[in-house]
Amino acid sequence: MTEYRGIRWAYDRYEIIADGIVNGVGVVFALIGATVLIFYATVWSSYGEIAAAWIYGVGLVLTLGMSFTYNLWPVSRTKWFLRRFDHSFIYVLIAATYTPFLERGSGDPLLLGVLIAVWVFAAFGIVLKVLFPGRFDRLAILLYLAMGWSGILVAKPVSMHIPFASMLLIIIGGVIYSLGVIFHVWEKLRFQNAIWHGFVVAAAAVHYSAVLTCFSLSPENF
Repeated sequence: MTEYRGIRWAYDRYEIIADGIVNGVGVVFALIGATVLIFYATVWSSYGEIAAAWIYGVGLVLTLGMSFTYNLWPVSRTKWFLRRFDHSFIYVLIAATYTPFLERGSGDPLLLGVLIAVWVFAAFGIVLKVLFPGRFDRLAILLYLAMGWSGILVAKPVSMHIPFASMLLIIIGGVIYSLGVIFHVWEKLRFQNAIWHGFVVAAAAVHYSAVLTCFSLSPENF
């Protein structure tokens, strides 16, 4: 077990390899998926949707890329520094995932307000992680979950602007993320980190499918 500034990394060689494989697969698929989505949006979507596709695609790639880098980095001062950004990018991914769906209903003041609020909370979470590393970790987890499920409050108006399939996939992805949190906090379980990241990659894939479905179906086919 290695410790730095009160933070312990208790992963053996095989756990690190397994985690690297899971994160590596996620990064590769994120790069391919983001490229496809942005290309599709550029050809067939409006300027607002193109911007939303870029925000989501970049957020997805950066989050999984940072996770891959941080978790494979040897325990050191640099890893401690990377930890701040790894945890911060989770907020970015949550807000970025909401963006394509809420952008569809941005003409509704309520949905536009929720979109702004999601990014404000993401900024708060980032400040929390960057300025107070290693502290308030439980609060951070609660904020992740609160942001992730806050969409329930506007599910009905959002459903008027996106396909039913996207709504269903959003819920399924959210459940997968939430179940993964169990393993995120189960630190004594061997391969805990790899399992947690497996849930993250799986949930991200489901949410990507929701976004792609949203872009590929025209309103009359909802």
